[in-house]
Amino acid sequence: MTQRELSRKSRYAGVLLLLLLCLFIFGVAGYMLLEKVAFLEATYLTIGTLTTVAPFDLTGKGQLFAIVLILFGFGLVAATAAFIGNMFLDGSWIAHYRRRKVQKKLDNYKDHYIICGYGQVGQIVADELYCRGLPIVVIDQNAEAVAQCRHTGIMCLQRDAMEEENLVAAGLKQAKGLISVVNRDADNVFIVLTGRAVNEDLFIFARASSKGVEKKLYRAGANQVVSPYASAAVRIIQNILRPTITDFLGSALSSSNAGMELVLEELEIPENAPFAGRTLMDSNIRNDFDIIIVAIKRKDGSRIFNPSSLECINRGDTVIAVGPRQNINTLLDRFGRKIYGTGAKGA
Repeated sequence: MTQRELSRKSRYAGVLLLLLLCLFIFGVAGYMLLEKVAFLEATYLTIGTLTTVAPFDLTGKGQLFAIVLILFGFGLVAATAAFIGNMFLDGSWIAHYRRRKVQKKLDNYKDHYIICGYGQVGQIVADELYCRGLPIVVIDQNAEAVAQCRHTGIMCLQRDAMEEENLVAAGLKQAKGLISVVNRDADNVFIVLTGRAVNEDLFIFARASSKGVEKKLYRAGANQVVSPYASAAVRIIQNILRPTITDFLGSALSSSNAGMELVLEELEIPENAPFAGRTLMDSNIRNDFDIIIVAIKRKDGSRIFNPSSLECINRGDTVIAVGPRQNINTLLDRFGRKIYGTGAKGA
């Protein structure tokens, strides 16, 4: 059933309920006027008359009024009950209400990530971001994928990501990033084109399954393109040549290895950072948090690896730190950012 049909049925149900309410008010007022009874008794008489379940001792005027009320009201009551009951049994109205509720939440979303496709790659990406407490919205047409998202607690829409209106409904205009990982490369290119056209400031990640598609995705407006097959090949080579390093980095960067003592994390220095504008030695990051800064990325994009203790940390810089998980969490929580392992969950 289309959205237009559901809206039309909802309006029709609203009209029936409004007419039923007017008839109820008319009945209560009529009995109070003709039978000279209180409001509660008039309500009882009206309900009994409309449902034709209770005999009453009425005056002649009251009996004539009851006949009129039954003739006009019984059909309306039966039609309203049948129509609304059919909507509930059909399930379309409940689904429509659920979509309206989800859309109302999405209207308040900001700086979130939209994930198009909840396949093997999309599920890993969504679970990883969700565990780190980042707000995400998944768009997928598959009913089983959407049901799995809802079971996990991830915000999701069962729609076609190829349609611009669906991306906009997911909050594309106020989103921070778009992740397109659907199965077909042509669909990924189209989603990237749409995302870039709607939001020029959007950071777009895309998946390329075939050789040569990377260039098309970059031209379409993607900021970063990843090929799962190429990445898997590189991972295999690194596991063969540098197994210990690969194992450490994979464990440190993954939220699934909650038992690992050391983690690798990045932090953008905010304006309110107490150590902004100071050197690494004066910042006391090492002494206060027992964390090692292995690299600094400046606002202009330049990188400093293995910075000295006299290197300055500026506002807007991004530092890469390695240290115990709890210490990293403490540092990030001080600036209002949550990380995996603290029980934080996404919206």
